[in-house]
Amino acid sequence: MSPGMRLFKKPLSKKPQRGFTLIEVLLALALTALLLTLLSTGMYVVARDWNENTDRLDAKLDESLAILQIERALIAAFPHSFNSTETLLREVYFDGEDDRLRWVSTVSPQRLAGLTAWSIDAVSGEGIGVGTAPAFSDDPSARLDNVETRVILPGYDLEISYLREPNALTREWTDEWLGSEQGALPLAVHILFRATGAEGSDYELIAPIKAWRHRSIMPNSLGAGLGQ
Repeated sequence: MSPGMRLFKKPLSKKPQRGFTLIEVLLALALTALLLTLLSTGMYVVARDWNENTDRLDAKLDESLAILQIERALIAAFPHSFNSTETLLREVYFDGEDDRLRWVSTVSPQRLAGLTAWSIDAVSGEGIGVGTAPAFSDDPSARLDNVETRVILPGYDLEISYLREPNALTREWTDEWLGSEQGALPLAVHILFRATGAEGSDYELIAPIKAWRHRSIMPNSLGAGLGQ
């Protein structure tokens, strides 16, 4: 090749740039939407299960706190006495049957000073109802009749029994206790909160009563039950 010969380089051919087709873009968008749908569905299921479990936990906690409050009020039951307007005798206020109970306690749900009259019974078709009223020096039954009963355990029923001591060697449970006849409180109260629905759980408590005997009243048979 002579020095004077000029060299010519063949220009390089440029490859044409190829973009995404409309079908490819639509396919990518469809896959992205599918992934987002699956992700959001999974998050919804997790959030729903979390909320359901939280609601169940809150319901169980509310039930446990309500039963704990009743147990505290029973343990702190007080042999409240008053002069009966019918017999003019000193009577102890405690009216207990197998499905309802009224008593006076040193515990108040509002943490107020003084004695509080309590009532607990089964409200038909609703659950367990509780009412409270001040306990003065008289019979608090009329005030309890006028207060609004608050259902604290919906979907439950009651079964109550009372511990008596017919003699020094015998203790037994009875399904009724009238303080006006016994002149004292029972030694303990047993309550079965029975769930009426399939999803509920039964609860049971036994509350020993320390101040079962009033210092100014001497019953004929201390702690004796009915039928003596």
